[in-house]
Amino acid sequence: MLTRVRSAVASFMGGVIPAGSNGDHHHHHCGAETPLKFPYSRPEFLGLSPDEVECSADHVARPILILKESKRLPWATGYAEVINAGKSTLNEDQACCEVLVLKKRPSGSSTPSRVALSRRRSSLPNGESLGLRENLDNAGELTFHYWALFDGHAGSGAAVVASRLLHHHIALHLQEVMEILCTPTLLAPTCLGEEPTNHHLTPTSQRALTRAASLRGAAGAPGSPSTPPTRFFTEKKISPESLVIGAIENAFKDMDVQIERERTVYNISGGCTALVVVYLLGKLYVGNAGDSRAVIIRAGEVIPMSTEFTPESERQRLQFLAYMQPHLLGNEFTHLEFARRVQRKEVGKRMLYRDYTMSGWAYKTIEDDDLKFPLIYGEGKKVRVYALAEHEHGPDDVLVLGTDGLWDVLSNQEVAEAVTCFLSNCDPDDQHRYTMAAQDLVMRARGVLKERGWRISDDRLGSGDDISVCIVPLANGNKLN
Repeated sequence: MLTRVRSAVASFMGGVIPAGSNGDHHHHHCGAETPLKFPYSRPEFLGLSPDEVECSADHVARPILILKESKRLPWATGYAEVINAGKSTLNEDQACCEVLVLKKRPSGSSTPSRVALSRRRSSLPNGESLGLRENLDNAGELTFHYWALFDGHAGSGAAVVASRLLHHHIALHLQEVMEILCTPTLLAPTCLGEEPTNHHLTPTSQRALTRAASLRGAAGAPGSPSTPPTRFFTEKKISPESLVIGAIENAFKDMDVQIERERTVYNISGGCTALVVVYLLGKLYVGNAGDSRAVIIRAGEVIPMSTEFTPESERQRLQFLAYMQPHLLGNEFTHLEFARRVQRKEVGKRMLYRDYTMSGWAYKTIEDDDLKFPLIYGEGKKVRVYALAEHEHGPDDVLVLGTDGLWDVLSNQEVAEAVTCFLSNCDPDDQHRYTMAAQDLVMRARGVLKERGWRISDDRLGSGDDISVCIVPLANGNKLN
């Protein structure tokens, strides 16, 4: 998603509007020369009536919308939101929460098939109502859970589109590597068609060579012998986890490209941030582009799970420079990085690679230019991964997702203390407690309307921005394993 730094507008009253059970309400922009890709709406899972949408758009009262039925979202996820104090007509935040089922491609198919979106939104901890207990017993299927917040910049259009489509892009990229993910004891094959490598094997062919030796021996490199050695470069051991990271990163890129492409035929206003959480095979993956934030609160301790969008690592900046100005490389290097040095016989095959936008890995079809020596051969910044299945969690251990309207006025520690205090005073068996905790956080960040604007604790200025908060109970995720 295209992200832009924004300044928060400060000024902000009270009420709470539980989401109703009526159908969707769509608000159309007026005077647009091109049609909307998707009409403006609040998150589908809120099930708002037209009257409730109208009430929620009150920039003076700023009522807090909350999820009425905890069973609408997986894991009894809590959700609350509030509109801004007048900086934009519409709420530019959006949210999405889904359970998606990946199906293996038909035999011999080289293109992704449509990903199933049935059997979604069961919040029961064990998923029994919709058969979502996560395992691989159902041959050819793999389930993942998805939460996302989007914050629009200069309009709500991009955020609406991303909230409707980004999970489809993630599903398609995960589907491409699904068979590898379903065999977690094996490393991903460097080149598709090769046998995966067993974790416990360390063949001599994978011994490290020095960079100089690699340059001397690499086919296609300056001064290389006419007959290349059988193995001339260390192979990276790419874990299935890195493939999931690469799938999420590529989905972000695809979503960005789609929005930019479709601006010519649809009215898609502005850009947006994206904060995404994917739960797959016992792990939580958190990807972030922008200034939203995710933290895990476990036994009162804060574990940051995202970093606000900042200039990337040296590896990624160098690769970007090489991409933008390839002449600086003397036509001898490629800005792409591969899991091992590419051989000419592999042109046309699909091999693991990563670009300057990626820290994870994915497959691409090898071209002649890819035979050049890689400019960079190192590690970059990681998408945050949390091994949920390796920890026991109590009912008060949660993952908190919030747009910058929350974090502009509350610190990680303040959020952790507020959530821990609130949940400790709730019945641990009440699954609606997480939505109530989300409502409490939104209320704390918005504050109370006084003569001098919206004020929070210690008479500090409250957030005048849109605020959206998800609270995901980790103990309910443990019960899937």
